[in-house]
Amino acid sequence: MARESLGLAIMQNPLFSAVYERAWRPVFTRLFSLGGSSTADVDKALTAYLARPGDRLVLDVACGPGNYTRRIASGLTGDGRCIGIDFAESMLARAARTPTDRTSYLRADAHEIPFADDTFDSVVCLAALYLIPDPLPVLDELVRVTNPGGEVVVFTSVATDLTSLPGVREATCLSGYRIFGRHEIVERLSAAGLEDVEQTITGMGQYVLGIKPAADA
Repeated sequence: MARESLGLAIMQNPLFSAVYERAWRPVFTRLFSLGGSSTADVDKALTAYLARPGDRLVLDVACGPGNYTRRIASGLTGDGRCIGIDFAESMLARAARTPTDRTSYLRADAHEIPFADDTFDSVVCLAALYLIPDPLPVLDELVRVTNPGGEVVVFTSVATDLTSLPGVREATCLSGYRIFGRHEIVERLSAAGLEDVEQTITGMGQYVLGIKPAADA
């Protein structure tokens, strides 16, 4: 199997989907903290920020079983709604088992998000980009479907001293997991038109947030 498709195949496996929410993801998230500060506090603060009250329309790209989708939707008010998209049917099936009034799910390819330009107030891709084949064009899509004045938020891997140790990068590449360069995500989002792009590195992970310029800017 091609290296770039192995990670995607894992995500589509029904057995993996079953253990992802309660077992694999919590352990994997803790691994991001190796060699640096914990991601737990940043993750909690980010989720609270994304779930702030409002009638915003949020898109959760590569949503998996809907972990973040539900958490973000729980704080929305008015006509607020969080839509999760994922390419893996097994993940979406898990997400659909815990429906809420403010969530909905759609099978879609993150390289060709099936929504018009300037649709969402917030677009997020959290703990998934490193497993998507050819991931950088996905960042362009996140920006495209974001409303002027809206925000794009990404949590993914980042190169560190630990990942630069002999054999580490080779092992991750064989698994289909991509380690992004320290400036790779920031530079791509900036090139796609975002402003005020901020990066927070915690251990082996990075949180990146940028704003799409308002229409009258």
